[in-house]
Amino acid sequence: MVSDSARGGPRITAVLGPTNTGKTHYALERMLGYRTGVIGLPLRLLAREVYDKLVGLRGPNAVALVTGEERIVPDRAQYWVATVEAMPLGLGAEFVAIDEVQLCTDAERGHVFTDRLLNMRGTQETLFLGADTMRPVIAGLVPDVQFLRRERFSELIHAGSKKLSRMPGRSAIVGFSVDNLYAIAELMRRQKGGVAVVMGALSPRTRNAQVEMYQNGDVDYLVATDAIGMGLNLDIDHVAFSALTKFDGHRMRPLLPSELAQIAGRAGRHMNHGSFGVTGEAPLMSDEVADAICSHQFAPDKKLFWRNRDLVFGSIQALIRSLEAPTSNDWLTRGRDADDVMALKLLAKDAEVTARATDGRSVSLLWELCQLPDFRGISHGEHAGLITQLFNDIHQYGQVKRDWFARQVKRIDRTDGDIDALSKRLAYIRTWTYVAQRRDWLDDVSHWRGETRAVEDRLSDALHERLTQRFVDRRTSVLLRRLKQKESLVADVNDKGEVTVEGQFVGRLEGFRFSQDTAQTPEEAKTLRAASLKALAPEFHLRADRFYNAPDTEMDFTEQGGLMWGEHAVGKLVKGDDVAKPRVQAFVDDEAGSDVAEKVTRRLQHFIDRKVQALFEPLTTIEKDETLTGMARGFGFRMIENLGIIPRDQVAGEVKDLDQDARGALRKHGVRFGQFTIFMPLLLKPAPTRLRLVLDGLWKGLDEFPESPPPGLVTIPVVEGVDSSAYLLSGYRPSGTRAIRIDMLERLADQLRVEDSRGGFEAKADMLSITGMTLEQFSDLMQGLGYKAEKGERAKVKAVAEAAAEDVSSEAPAAEAPAEAPTAEEAPVEAASEATEAAAEGTGPEMETFFTFTWGGFGRARQGGAGKPRGERGQGKPGGKPRGDRSGGKPKRGKGPNKGPRDMKPKSYQSGPKKEKAIDPDNPFAAALMGLKDKG
Repeated sequence: MVSDSARGGPRITAVLGPTNTGKTHYALERMLGYRTGVIGLPLRLLAREVYDKLVGLRGPNAVALVTGEERIVPDRAQYWVATVEAMPLGLGAEFVAIDEVQLCTDAERGHVFTDRLLNMRGTQETLFLGADTMRPVIAGLVPDVQFLRRERFSELIHAGSKKLSRMPGRSAIVGFSVDNLYAIAELMRRQKGGVAVVMGALSPRTRNAQVEMYQNGDVDYLVATDAIGMGLNLDIDHVAFSALTKFDGHRMRPLLPSELAQIAGRAGRHMNHGSFGVTGEAPLMSDEVADAICSHQFAPDKKLFWRNRDLVFGSIQALIRSLEAPTSNDWLTRGRDADDVMALKLLAKDAEVTARATDGRSVSLLWELCQLPDFRGISHGEHAGLITQLFNDIHQYGQVKRDWFARQVKRIDRTDGDIDALSKRLAYIRTWTYVAQRRDWLDDVSHWRGETRAVEDRLSDALHERLTQRFVDRRTSVLLRRLKQKESLVADVNDKGEVTVEGQFVGRLEGFRFSQDTAQTPEEAKTLRAASLKALAPEFHLRADRFYNAPDTEMDFTEQGGLMWGEHAVGKLVKGDDVAKPRVQAFVDDEAGSDVAEKVTRRLQHFIDRKVQALFEPLTTIEKDETLTGMARGFGFRMIENLGIIPRDQVAGEVKDLDQDARGALRKHGVRFGQFTIFMPLLLKPAPTRLRLVLDGLWKGLDEFPESPPPGLVTIPVVEGVDSSAYLLSGYRPSGTRAIRIDMLERLADQLRVEDSRGGFEAKADMLSITGMTLEQFSDLMQGLGYKAEKGERAKVKAVAEAAAEDVSSEAPAAEAPAEAPTAEEAPVEAASEATEAAAEGTGPEMETFFTFTWGGFGRARQGGAGKPRGERGQGKPGGKPRGDRSGGKPKRGKGPNKGPRDMKPKSYQSGPKKEKAIDPDNPFAAALMGLKDKG
């Protein structure tokens, strides 16, 4: 017996923490230490579970059960187990506990929990059990309360999204509507052989039968509503949400993180770790929500729903006003009208009801009837009509008419029909069971309690049978029992890998995994697989030997890192200690044994190691070349780390520090120092490119690897959302709306290098030929590289020349020429303008479009121009000395035909003694004029 703690007054403790902390178990232990006690629980199902547990410990005569629909009260009951709404008041019990006290924040039932929090006390000890989010509000409302934090026994892990077909065993799939639950259960039956169904609307008898089927292993999956979140103890390893929103009776709303945690926390019992995630069409949880659930950290509750308990029964309107009385407490708030208040307001409009409810006693009776739960859930009007019938009978006759009540019970005492029909009848009988629990509403309470309970039991058994028939296949159950009883099932494997059980084809062996036949009834999947794997044991070893001795030509890797043996997937690549040294993970059924798995893994590792060495041989050669020293060796390892391709701007300083000997040594290994990219042309071939993308994806931990472009394409479209590094690894550089192959870009750069770009240059046919682009596409490419493009139109060159010659050979004497007559240099331009006007009128020569490009001063400044890259400018003309070796010391810029990027700035940025008059940028023939001047 607990020592009397009343010396300092009754003890009040809030035991707070996440799920699976043993809070309810702790409360029961404390209660049994006192002579009397009461515990309030949130669900009838949970109350029944706790009641059965206490009966097992102290016997049926010591324990009472009181819920809205069930009342078992022995004469000498010491311990009372009740739903929170049905907790007996005024018992004066030594111990009181309220479970799931965070339901004070529930819009529908919160006011009841808040009332118990504020007013229910044990004479010696009171416990409030719930989530840690209630700490500040309890501290603000309950003086002298002590807090006890309970930590979760096991770890809760976020597992992301899982398909129903891949749902692990001992999982609970949670939904929030009956239709959704039944659809999932049907699908799981077809794919997994069967499920148990648990819903709050089930009677304890049906629920217990379904749970027993799950607990004893007849089925491996549970489909449930959020009813499992309220303390029901089940052996669940994983909880999967099929939706993250629910209808709360008024609107669809997303579940709060704390609500999700309450349900997810059912995964992992006692010391067993659990996981949670989503399935079906449910969206992924955000990282913030998932982290909050795993760490049990949520925003604290700030307001509790409250309703005035000091009611006035002088009239219906007075009662309504007292129910709507406000509160001045900052921690409390009035919620929306609950079902009982809504029913009262509807009845207040009924003339007969208002005529009867004229005194305190009749109004009090009416209010008691309004608290009848709406189990049927048809409509508020239908529910109000039922209350009206009961009120009129009791007010007029003192009790509900026996014949009428008997007809209602008999009408639903039928066990035929489907699941929906039985569920509706069960909802109706719960209504009559609730009525029968009220001692003053019926004439023979004991008889009707027994009668309604018997009908509920019959309907419950029938519903359990229908649920089992629909969602569990009997044939599967029989096969499971045969397997458990060690009865052998004859299985065989032929030379094609086809597996048969009892002469029926059930699947085939694909690689080293057994693939169940989809044509086989899914209900038999678990049993048939177990039988099949018995026959496959020797076949696994034979295949492993053949695979180990198979040549590399029979194996390959996919662009997503899969490993294939012929047409069968036998493994996948995983990240290793180095980007070029991936590890393998073999796809081998556990039943094949560790020897088979080790042999397959070893052979796959040999294959991929040799594949990397063969396709990246140039990099392997650099790594093994001991003659490379100093900066050259360091840069060689940079090439290895980047799998043979490095953007030049990332290593500009290192390239600058390389002397000619170091560059020469690296060039012998196939390293090309391009203007935009340092790369190895041999590694741009399709096979190395494909492997490079896979290795980089593994190293970066990507969920999906980019696919290599089709071979032979010079340019490919740039896809929005794809990282630019994926193009580089594929051997391309994005520029504008397309990406160009890096070796062809360097060829283009070589051509641009010989252009005099001070006044701009025009796209030529051989430039377009290299890129395989149209003129418009080429313009977009050059703008992506940092150039400004100017588009113009002109008459074809032949037409311009003829017009100019005709104008110069005019018959008018030179002396008589007008003062504004064009000079010889201006004549071609003027003629071109006339030709343009003529073309516009449809009478002149044919026009052509052209683009002029000038360095734009943006983008990659050192790689964007047409000049030579650093480190390559010493090449000069063929036969000349490298610029770095010439006498005179420091290399000079901006002289000769090969200009660097600094020389390609517009004229206004160039230094020099002479500044020419800028050509009008609006003149569409600026480029033509420039060309004629150069030729002159």
